[in-house]
Amino acid sequence: MNLFKSVLNFYLQSSIHVSLAVLCFTIATFLEYDLPLIKSVLGFIFLGTITGYNFIKYAGIAGMHHKSLAKNVKLIQLFSFICFAGFLYSMFQISRNVLFASLALGLVTVLYVLPFYRKKNLRNFEGLKIYIVAFVWAGVTVLLPWIASENNLNTDVFLTFLQRFLWVLVLIIPFEIRDLVYDDLTLGTLPQKLGVSKTKWVGYLFLLIMIILQGFKAEIHSSYTAFFIVMLLLTAFLVWFSKQKQSVYFTSFWVEGIPILWVVLLFFEKYYFFIS
Repeated sequence: MNLFKSVLNFYLQSSIHVSLAVLCFTIATFLEYDLPLIKSVLGFIFLGTITGYNFIKYAGIAGMHHKSLAKNVKLIQLFSFICFAGFLYSMFQISRNVLFASLALGLVTVLYVLPFYRKKNLRNFEGLKIYIVAFVWAGVTVLLPWIASENNLNTDVFLTFLQRFLWVLVLIIPFEIRDLVYDDLTLGTLPQKLGVSKTKWVGYLFLLIMIILQGFKAEIHSSYTAFFIVMLLLTAFLVWFSKQKQSVYFTSFWVEGIPILWVVLLFFEKYYFFIS
């Protein structure tokens, strides 16, 4: 049991789980629009996410409540270095357009961590943190697959981008509720401004908007939409049960695992049930 817990903790603390979530959101975009999966892009996104997240978490930005990670930090640093080397290699396997778009999103990530204006970074601007995270996630998981596939952007893609942006905002809510006692008041998080109960209702509203946006798409795949709505309901369920005092695995594993479960279901439907 101790070995299993140690492996699970390393899996979470080294950002493998959150990187799989980003990867699965990306795969979902490929599947929604029947785009061919481009392995080089998927590897680039997965390794880049691990590198970026570990840079953010272990650059002293994450806060005092992450001191528990110190015992594994050397192993995680070695793992991150290996992933970074793989990430650099993967940069030569993708197209220039994907690379340039990734550099723009990467710049936003760097400014999220490093101070650039009066000793402040993007994370320190009041109320801006979750929107920066959601924008980068949506850009990586929706726009990069389309750019890599060399297809023209259309209205449906922008609707998917907006849906993904809103979904990530909602997925962040359980984290902000959990961190309410730790976050500096200057961050201006939603729970700080609205309280826990009202923040949850904002999340439900965002999920409802996502369902409505699905109806405005020119091409609607019934099976995809069915699983999409099921996962939004699961998201609402997890938001409902979010509280300040909760297991670390509730947010770091179950909440972040929603995109992973979604893609597992999509693959299961696509290759086993053949639902048109």
